[in-house]
Amino acid sequence: MDKILNWISENQQMIYIVILMILLGIEVIGRVPAVLHTPLMSGANAIHGVVIIGAIIVMGKAEDNNYTALILGFLSVVLGTINVVGGFVVTDRMLGMFKKRK
Repeated sequence: MDKILNWISENQQMIYIVILMILLGIEVIGRVPAVLHTPLMSGANAIHGVVIIGAIIVMGKAEDNNYTALILGFLSVVLGTINVVGGFVVTDRMLGMFKKRK
Protein backbone atom coordinates (compact mmCIF):
# COMPACT_ATOMS: atom_id res chain seq x y z
CA MET A 1 0.00 0.00 0.00
CA ASP A 2 2.90 2.34 0.75
CA LYS A 3 4.26 1.81 -2.77
CA ILE A 4 0.95 2.89 -4.27
CA LEU A 5 0.72 5.98 -2.08
CA ASN A 6 4.32 6.92 -2.87
CA TRP A 7 3.67 6.51 -6.59
CA ILE A 8 0.56 8.69 -6.36
CA SER A 9 2.40 11.40 -4.46
CA GLU A 10 5.31 11.33 -6.94
CA ASN A 11 2.99 11.54 -9.97
CA GLN A 12 0.30 13.78 -8.51
CA GLN A 13 0.60 16.49 -11.17
CA MET A 14 0.43 13.95 -13.98
CA ILE A 15 -2.68 12.39 -12.44
CA TYR A 16 -4.36 15.81 -12.28
CA ILE A 17 -3.50 16.47 -15.92
CA VAL A 18 -4.96 13.13 -17.03
CA ILE A 19 -8.17 13.75 -15.06
CA LEU A 20 -8.51 17.23 -16.56
CA MET A 21 -7.90 15.84 -20.07
CA ILE A 22 -10.64 13.26 -19.56
CA LEU A 23 -13.13 15.85 -18.32
CA LEU A 24 -12.24 18.28 -21.12
CA GLY A 25 -12.58 15.55 -23.74
CA ILE A 26 -16.00 14.55 -22.44
CA GLU A 27 -17.11 18.20 -22.46
CA VAL A 28 -15.86 18.86 -26.00
CA ILE A 29 -17.29 15.66 -27.50
CA GLY A 30 -20.59 16.20 -25.70
CA ARG A 31 -21.07 19.54 -27.47
CA VAL A 32 -20.40 18.24 -31.00
CA PRO A 33 -23.57 18.01 -33.13
CA ALA A 34 -24.56 14.50 -34.20
CA VAL A 35 -23.95 15.35 -37.86
CA LEU A 36 -20.24 15.91 -37.16
CA HIS A 37 -19.55 12.78 -35.11
CA THR A 38 -18.55 10.63 -38.09
CA PRO A 39 -16.00 13.05 -39.60
CA LEU A 40 -14.62 13.87 -36.16
CA MET A 41 -14.14 10.23 -35.23
CA SER A 42 -12.67 9.26 -38.61
CA GLY A 43 -10.14 12.08 -38.27
CA ALA A 44 -9.30 11.05 -34.72
CA ASN A 45 -8.81 7.46 -35.86
CA ALA A 46 -6.43 8.60 -38.57
CA ILE A 47 -4.30 10.33 -35.94
CA HIS A 48 -3.59 6.90 -34.47
CA GLY A 49 -0.74 6.70 -36.95
CA VAL A 50 1.25 8.43 -34.20
CA VAL A 51 0.43 5.51 -31.89
CA ILE A 52 1.75 3.09 -34.48
CA ILE A 53 5.02 5.02 -34.86
CA GLY A 54 5.42 5.21 -31.06
CA ALA A 55 4.77 1.49 -30.67
CA ILE A 56 7.33 0.65 -33.33
CA ILE A 57 9.90 2.84 -31.55
CA VAL A 58 9.13 1.16 -28.19
CA MET A 59 9.48 -2.29 -29.72
CA GLY A 60 12.73 -1.33 -31.42
CA LYS A 61 14.31 0.03 -28.24
CA ALA A 62 13.02 -2.75 -25.94
CA GLU A 63 15.45 -5.35 -24.69
CA ASP A 64 15.05 -8.90 -25.98
CA ASN A 65 13.90 -10.22 -22.60
CA ASN A 66 11.40 -7.39 -21.93
CA TYR A 67 8.31 -9.30 -23.03
CA THR A 68 5.89 -6.78 -21.53
CA ALA A 69 7.16 -3.95 -23.76
CA LEU A 70 7.23 -6.22 -26.81
CA ILE A 71 3.70 -7.54 -26.26
CA LEU A 72 2.25 -4.08 -25.54
CA GLY A 73 4.09 -2.63 -28.53
CA PHE A 74 2.78 -5.38 -30.80
CA LEU A 75 -0.79 -4.92 -29.52
CA SER A 76 -0.48 -1.16 -30.05
CA VAL A 77 0.67 -1.65 -33.64
CA VAL A 78 -2.16 -4.08 -34.40
CA LEU A 79 -4.94 -2.07 -32.71
CA GLY A 80 -3.63 1.25 -34.04
CA THR A 81 -3.56 -0.15 -37.57
CA ILE A 82 -7.12 -1.42 -37.24
CA ASN A 83 -8.18 2.01 -36.00
CA VAL A 84 -6.42 3.86 -38.83
CA VAL A 85 -7.89 1.61 -41.51
CA GLY A 86 -11.34 1.87 -39.91
CA GLY A 87 -11.10 5.65 -39.86
CA PHE A 88 -10.29 5.79 -43.55
CA VAL A 89 -13.06 3.29 -44.41
CA VAL A 90 -15.63 5.34 -42.49
CA THR A 91 -14.43 8.54 -44.19
CA ASP A 92 -14.61 6.90 -47.62
CA ARG A 93 -18.15 5.66 -47.00
CA MET A 94 -19.19 9.06 -45.68
CA LEU A 95 -17.76 10.86 -48.72
CA GLY A 96 -19.41 8.28 -50.99
CA MET A 97 -22.80 9.45 -49.75
CA PHE A 98 -22.20 12.85 -51.33
CA LYS A 99 -21.18 11.61 -54.78
CA LYS A 100 -23.67 11.91 -57.60
CA ARG A 101 -25.01 8.59 -58.79
CA LYS A 102 -24.49 7.70 -62.43
